Amino acid sequence: MDVRRVSVPTDTRAPGGHTNAYVLGRDPAVLVDPAGRTDALDRVVDERTVEAIMVTHTHPDHVGGVAAYAAETDATVWARRGYADRFRASAGVDPDRTFSAGTTLSAGDGHLTVLDTAGHAPDHVAIQAGADGPVCCGDCAVRAGSVVVGAPEGDMRAYLSSLRRLRAIDPPQLLAGHGPVVDDPQSTLERLIDHRLERERRVREAVVDGARTLEGVLESAYEKDLAGVRDLARVTVRAHLEKLAVEDDLEVDGDRVRLR
Repeated sequence: MDVRRVSVPTDTRAPGGHTNAYVLGRDPAVLVDPAGRTDALDRVVDERTVEAIMVTHTHPDHVGGVAAYAAETDATVWARRGYADRFRASAGVDPDRTFSAGTTLSAGDGHLTVLDTAGHAPDHVAIQAGADGPVCCGDCAVRAGSVVVGAPEGDMRAYLSSLRRLRAIDPPQLLAGHGPVVDDPQSTLERLIDHRLERERRVREAVVDGARTLEGVLESAYEKDLAGVRDLARVTVRAHLEKLAVEDDLEVDGDRVRLR
Protein backbone atom coordinates (compact mmCIF):
# COMPACT_ATOMS: atom_id res chain seq x y z
CA MET A 1 0.00 0.00 0.00
CA ASP A 2 1.21 3.48 -0.84
CA VAL A 3 2.05 5.40 2.36
CA ARG A 4 3.04 9.05 2.49
CA ARG A 5 4.13 10.91 5.63
CA VAL A 6 4.02 14.69 5.87
CA SER A 7 5.47 16.44 8.90
CA VAL A 8 3.21 19.34 9.88
CA PRO A 9 4.31 22.18 12.22
CA THR A 10 2.00 22.24 15.24
CA ASP A 11 1.70 23.71 18.69
CA THR A 12 2.90 20.55 20.39
CA ARG A 13 5.37 19.85 23.15
CA ALA A 14 6.55 16.75 21.38
CA PRO A 15 10.23 17.02 20.38
CA GLY A 16 10.61 18.78 17.06
CA GLY A 17 7.32 20.68 17.23
CA HIS A 18 5.73 18.68 14.41
CA THR A 19 2.94 16.13 14.02
CA ASN A 20 2.94 13.55 11.24
CA ALA A 21 -0.01 13.37 8.88
CA TYR A 22 -0.30 10.19 6.79
CA VAL A 23 -2.01 9.51 3.49
CA LEU A 24 -2.64 5.78 3.11
CA GLY A 25 -3.41 4.39 -0.34
CA ARG A 26 -4.08 6.35 -3.53
CA ASP A 27 -7.49 5.68 -5.10
CA PRO A 28 -9.17 5.68 -2.71
CA ALA A 29 -6.91 7.19 -0.06
CA VAL A 30 -7.41 7.80 3.64
CA LEU A 31 -5.99 10.90 5.31
CA VAL A 32 -4.94 10.24 8.91
CA ASP A 33 -4.16 12.93 11.50
CA PRO A 34 -4.22 16.05 9.31
CA ALA A 35 -2.65 18.21 12.00
CA GLY A 36 -2.88 21.37 9.93
CA ARG A 37 -3.10 22.52 6.35
CA THR A 38 0.24 22.98 4.61
CA ASP A 39 1.43 23.22 1.01
CA ALA A 40 3.29 19.94 1.37
CA LEU A 41 0.20 18.09 2.58
CA ASP A 42 -1.91 19.82 -0.08
CA ARG A 43 0.34 18.39 -2.79
CA VAL A 44 0.05 14.84 -1.48
CA VAL A 45 -3.72 15.12 -1.07
CA ASP A 46 -4.16 16.64 -4.54
CA GLU A 47 -2.39 13.67 -6.14
CA ARG A 48 -4.88 11.20 -4.66
CA THR A 49 -8.59 10.58 -4.28
CA VAL A 50 -9.08 11.10 -0.56
CA GLU A 51 -12.36 9.49 0.41
CA ALA A 52 -11.98 9.33 4.21
CA ILE A 53 -10.42 11.38 6.99
CA MET A 54 -9.58 9.79 10.34
CA VAL A 55 -7.63 10.72 13.44
CA THR A 56 -5.83 8.47 15.89
CA HIS A 57 -7.12 10.69 18.70
CA THR A 58 -8.55 14.14 19.18
CA HIS A 59 -5.69 16.01 20.83
CA PRO A 60 -5.43 19.45 19.18
CA ASP A 61 -2.09 18.74 17.51
CA HIS A 62 -3.68 15.91 15.48
CA VAL A 63 -6.91 17.49 14.24
CA GLY A 64 -6.07 21.05 13.15
CA GLY A 65 -6.54 20.39 9.43
CA VAL A 66 -9.59 18.12 9.57
CA ALA A 67 -12.17 20.80 8.75
CA ALA A 68 -10.14 22.32 5.91
CA TYR A 69 -9.41 19.00 4.19
CA ALA A 70 -12.97 17.79 4.71
CA ALA A 71 -14.22 20.86 2.85
CA GLU A 72 -11.53 20.55 0.17
CA THR A 73 -11.96 16.84 -0.60
CA ASP A 74 -15.59 16.19 0.41
CA ALA A 75 -14.24 13.09 2.13
CA THR A 76 -16.19 11.17 4.76
CA VAL A 77 -15.10 12.31 8.21
CA TRP A 78 -14.85 9.51 10.76
CA ALA A 79 -14.77 9.65 14.56
CA ARG A 80 -14.49 6.96 17.19
CA ARG A 81 -17.87 5.69 18.34
CA GLY A 82 -18.83 7.17 21.68
CA TYR A 83 -16.56 10.19 21.20
CA ALA A 84 -18.37 12.18 18.50
CA ASP A 85 -18.92 15.15 20.82
CA ARG A 86 -15.25 15.16 21.79
CA PHE A 87 -14.29 14.99 18.11
CA ARG A 88 -16.62 17.85 17.22
CA ALA A 89 -15.27 20.06 20.00
CA SER A 90 -11.66 19.43 19.02
CA ALA A 91 -11.83 19.27 15.21
CA GLY A 92 -14.55 21.88 14.70
CA VAL A 93 -16.56 19.69 12.34
CA ASP A 94 -19.26 17.05 12.75
CA PRO A 95 -18.24 13.50 11.91
CA ASP A 96 -20.15 11.81 9.12
CA ARG A 97 -19.65 8.30 10.44
CA THR A 98 -18.20 6.51 13.44
CA PHE A 99 -15.84 3.57 13.75
CA SER A 100 -14.89 1.15 16.49
CA ALA A 101 -12.12 -1.40 16.96
CA GLY A 102 -12.28 -3.83 14.06
CA THR A 103 -13.84 -1.42 11.56
CA THR A 104 -12.27 -1.73 8.09
CA LEU A 105 -12.01 0.87 5.33
CA SER A 106 -10.86 0.57 1.73
CA ALA A 107 -7.58 2.26 0.84
CA GLY A 108 -5.74 1.85 -2.42
CA ASP A 109 -5.46 -1.82 -3.31
CA GLY A 110 -6.10 -2.98 0.24
CA HIS A 111 -7.89 -2.14 3.43
CA LEU A 112 -7.28 -0.46 6.79
CA THR A 113 -8.25 -1.95 10.14
CA VAL A 114 -8.91 0.08 13.29
CA LEU A 115 -7.16 -1.15 16.46
CA ASP A 116 -8.06 -0.15 20.01
CA THR A 117 -5.03 1.56 21.57
CA ALA A 118 -6.47 3.65 24.39
CA GLY A 119 -4.16 4.97 27.08
CA HIS A 120 -2.46 8.12 25.88
CA ALA A 121 -6.01 9.38 25.30
CA PRO A 122 -9.32 7.59 25.95
CA ASP A 123 -10.34 7.73 22.28
CA HIS A 124 -6.95 6.65 20.91
CA VAL A 125 -6.83 4.12 18.07
CA ALA A 126 -4.21 2.80 15.70
CA ILE A 127 -4.78 1.94 12.05
CA GLN A 128 -3.17 -1.03 10.34
CA ALA A 129 -2.62 -1.07 6.59
CA GLY A 130 -3.52 -4.47 5.22
CA ALA A 131 -3.50 -7.75 7.10
CA ASP A 132 0.14 -7.51 8.12
CA GLY A 133 1.26 -4.04 7.05
CA PRO A 134 2.55 -1.03 8.95
CA VAL A 135 0.52 0.44 11.80
CA CYS A 136 -0.26 4.13 12.03
CA CYS A 137 0.11 4.30 15.80
CA GLY A 138 -0.48 7.96 16.66
CA ASP A 139 1.00 8.73 20.06
CA CYS A 140 1.37 5.13 21.23
CA ALA A 141 5.04 4.96 20.34
CA VAL A 142 7.99 7.09 19.30
CA ARG A 143 11.38 6.01 18.02
CA ALA A 144 13.25 7.96 20.69
CA GLY A 145 12.11 9.04 24.14
CA SER A 146 8.77 8.19 25.67
CA VAL A 147 5.08 9.07 25.45
CA VAL A 148 3.27 11.19 28.03
CA VAL A 149 0.41 9.31 29.68
CA GLY A 150 -1.00 11.87 32.06
CA ALA A 151 -3.94 11.57 34.44
CA PRO A 152 -6.80 12.23 34.56
CA GLU A 153 -7.19 11.64 30.82
CA GLY A 154 -4.33 9.21 30.39
CA ASP A 155 -4.76 5.63 31.62
CA MET A 156 -1.50 3.82 32.33
CA ARG A 157 -3.10 0.37 32.53
CA ALA A 158 -4.75 0.86 29.14
CA TYR A 159 -1.55 2.27 27.66
CA LEU A 160 0.54 -0.73 28.67
CA SER A 161 -2.16 -3.04 27.28
CA SER A 162 -2.03 -1.12 24.00
CA LEU A 163 1.75 -1.45 23.77
CA ARG A 164 1.46 -5.19 24.37
CA ARG A 165 -1.30 -5.46 21.77
CA LEU A 166 0.91 -3.79 19.17
CA ARG A 167 3.82 -6.03 20.15
CA ALA A 168 1.64 -9.11 19.61
CA ILE A 169 0.57 -7.87 16.18
CA ASP A 170 4.26 -7.48 15.26
CA PRO A 171 3.91 -5.01 12.37
CA PRO A 172 6.87 -4.32 10.07
CA GLN A 173 6.77 -0.60 10.91
CA LEU A 174 5.08 1.83 13.26
CA LEU A 175 4.03 5.07 11.59
CA ALA A 176 4.48 7.33 14.61
CA GLY A 177 2.54 10.51 15.25
CA HIS A 178 5.75 12.38 16.06
CA GLY A 179 9.25 11.89 14.75
CA PRO A 180 10.53 9.33 12.27
CA VAL A 181 8.96 6.04 11.30
CA VAL A 182 9.79 3.22 13.71
CA ASP A 183 11.53 0.48 11.71
CA ASP A 184 12.15 -1.79 14.71
CA PRO A 185 8.72 -2.02 16.38
CA GLN A 186 9.50 -4.96 18.65
CA SER A 187 12.55 -3.42 20.30
CA THR A 188 10.86 -0.01 20.50
CA LEU A 189 7.73 -1.43 22.12
CA GLU A 190 9.83 -3.46 24.56
CA ARG A 191 11.77 -0.32 25.44
CA LEU A 192 8.59 1.66 26.08
CA ILE A 193 7.07 -1.13 28.19
CA ASP A 194 10.27 -1.50 30.20
CA HIS A 195 10.46 2.26 30.70
CA ARG A 196 6.93 2.42 32.07
CA LEU A 197 7.43 -0.56 34.37
CA GLU A 198 10.67 0.89 35.69
CA ARG A 199 8.97 4.22 36.38
CA GLU A 200 6.16 2.34 38.12
CA ARG A 201 8.73 0.53 40.26
CA ARG A 202 10.29 3.84 41.28
CA VAL A 203 6.89 5.39 42.04
CA ARG A 204 5.90 2.50 44.28
CA GLU A 205 9.32 2.43 45.93
CA ALA A 206 8.94 6.13 46.78
CA VAL A 207 5.69 5.41 48.63
CA VAL A 208 7.18 2.40 50.43
CA ASP A 209 10.08 4.62 51.50
CA GLY A 210 7.71 7.13 53.04
CA ALA A 211 6.57 9.62 50.40
CA ARG A 212 2.99 10.57 51.20
CA THR A 213 2.25 13.32 48.68
CA LEU A 214 2.25 13.47 44.91
CA GLU A 215 5.09 15.98 45.01
CA GLY A 216 7.08 13.75 47.32
CA VAL A 217 6.68 10.79 44.99
CA LEU A 218 7.61 12.99 42.03
CA GLU A 219 10.85 14.06 43.67
CA SER A 220 11.82 10.45 44.38
CA ALA A 221 10.69 8.88 41.12
CA TYR A 222 12.73 11.14 38.84
CA GLU A 223 16.46 11.67 39.06
CA LYS A 224 16.73 14.09 36.15
CA ASP A 225 16.16 17.85 36.05
CA LEU A 226 12.44 18.40 35.39
CA ALA A 227 12.73 22.04 34.36
CA GLY A 228 10.22 22.68 31.58
CA VAL A 229 8.54 19.29 31.89
CA ARG A 230 7.61 19.13 35.56
CA ASP A 231 3.90 19.44 34.82
CA LEU A 232 4.08 16.49 32.42
CA ALA A 233 6.04 14.39 34.90
CA ARG A 234 3.52 15.23 37.62
CA VAL A 235 0.49 13.99 35.66
CA THR A 236 2.47 10.92 34.59
CA VAL A 237 3.24 10.07 38.23
CA ARG A 238 -0.44 10.48 39.03
CA ALA A 239 -1.31 8.03 36.23
CA HIS A 240 1.15 5.53 37.67
CA LEU A 241 -0.29 5.98 41.15
CA GLU A 242 -3.83 5.46 39.87
CA LYS A 243 -2.74 2.23 38.19
CA LEU A 244 -1.10 1.03 41.39
CA ALA A 245 -4.17 1.97 43.42
CA VAL A 246 -6.23 -0.40 41.28
CA GLU A 247 -3.71 -3.24 41.14
CA ASP A 248 -1.64 -2.94 44.29
CA ASP A 249 -1.76 -1.92 47.94
CA LEU A 250 -1.69 1.86 47.53
CA GLU A 251 -4.46 4.35 48.20
CA VAL A 252 -4.67 7.72 46.49
CA ASP A 253 -6.79 10.57 47.85
CA GLY A 254 -6.29 13.78 45.90
CA ASP A 255 -2.60 14.56 46.21
CA ARG A 256 -2.16 12.25 49.19
CA VAL A 257 -0.97 8.67 48.90
CA ARG A 258 -0.37 5.89 51.39
CA LEU A 259 0.04 2.17 51.76
CA ARG A 260 -3.07 0.23 52.71
